[in-house]
Amino acid sequence: MKFELRLTAPPLSARVSRETVASTLAKLVASGSATSKAELGRATGLSRTTVDAGVQTLIDIGALRVGGIKVVPGRGRPAETLELDPEFGIVLVADCGSTHASLAVFDLGQRMIDRVDIDIRLDAGPERVLPDLGGRFSDMLERLGRPDTPRSLVMGLPGPVDHWGGAVVRPPIMPGWDGYPVVDRMRELLGGPVMLENDVNLRALGEARAAPLTRGPLLYVKVGTGIGVGIVGADGTLIRGADGAAGDVGHVRASLAAKTPCTCGSIGCLEAVASVRAVGLALGFDGSDQIGLTRSVMALIEQQDPPALRIVKEAAEQIGEVVVSLIHFVNPERVLVGGSLSMASDHLLAIIRSIVYSRALPLATRNLTMARPVYGRRSGLAGGLVMGLESELEPEALARRPVRKALPPRPRYYAR
Repeated sequence: MKFELRLTAPPLSARVSRETVASTLAKLVASGSATSKAELGRATGLSRTTVDAGVQTLIDIGALRVGGIKVVPGRGRPAETLELDPEFGIVLVADCGSTHASLAVFDLGQRMIDRVDIDIRLDAGPERVLPDLGGRFSDMLERLGRPDTPRSLVMGLPGPVDHWGGAVVRPPIMPGWDGYPVVDRMRELLGGPVMLENDVNLRALGEARAAPLTRGPLLYVKVGTGIGVGIVGADGTLIRGADGAAGDVGHVRASLAAKTPCTCGSIGCLEAVASVRAVGLALGFDGSDQIGLTRSVMALIEQQDPPALRIVKEAAEQIGEVVVSLIHFVNPERVLVGGSLSMASDHLLAIIRSIVYSRALPLATRNLTMARPVYGRRSGLAGGLVMGLESELEPEALARRPVRKALPPRPRYYAR
């Protein structure tokens, strides 16, 4: 599978460094926006000499290679097509929920070259979960024959994340994870740069970069074991807030009448009355086995079980009311409803959509689109790929790469 995701780059001018120019050119090639020197020149507005120098820098450090020849219409000379060298690096992405994780390996051309889906128990604690994830990634790299290829890891976890500190902060459904140095531990296990992000933020980022730039923000509402919202600005950047807590709506009070206790210690939180766990408890399942509870709830919904659908509809009404408030605050252009409960039931999105369009002000819904995620369950992998690619191709990262031994010049091709 190959993704086609936009990457961001700083504005260019005559004063930027050689590494910044090279970074911008590499991101354009990686995103497929420009794959020849002529296209790079048109996309950036840089002179031919500057583009040539930037491309040569990338070739010298092994980031770019010539992928083939593109025939140009008319009498012009065929152009060499450029691509990221697969050996320059890979991006590992771990999109982890409370009971399930998707692990993927990408090359720098946005191609997924391996993927596994596994059951996990985050409540078992980081000392059991992280070595298991590290071992599985090591097995994947061995299977691909690339155990020594430079790599970066992006990891999404379903709790409040201090992105800058590399740790999870007081996660209600993840005992033992508070303050644990996740980034440092994964760096010990796998090497290379490691980035930690909230799982719904990764999903929102992946969906935002899969579409053209918009006038307004994007909201991604995830309804699974927990409930959260990822916010991406109109420029395609994540809005995390001052401490990484933006979008943590699972612990907003859903209703003054709700008395259901929540894992955070409060009562009546949205997560306590409208998550997969809440639906399962309302159906009478044992809450001690979260994996079994989730599977049982999904099975009943897929079978169109009337009691299960009734409870899902009640949950959707609670979520819809909170989404109306978010829309009035943020005025997004797109709202996506994802997560395991959304993937299993059409009722969830339908009811949230009906509440939004009936309760929100007309101005806030004039250009609003509400839908399921384009990438479905793979949105988090797409977001992790974006974050990892941009990190690998930043000017500072490129400047650290050594220059490879110079190769003999390639023959020039001319049209007959």
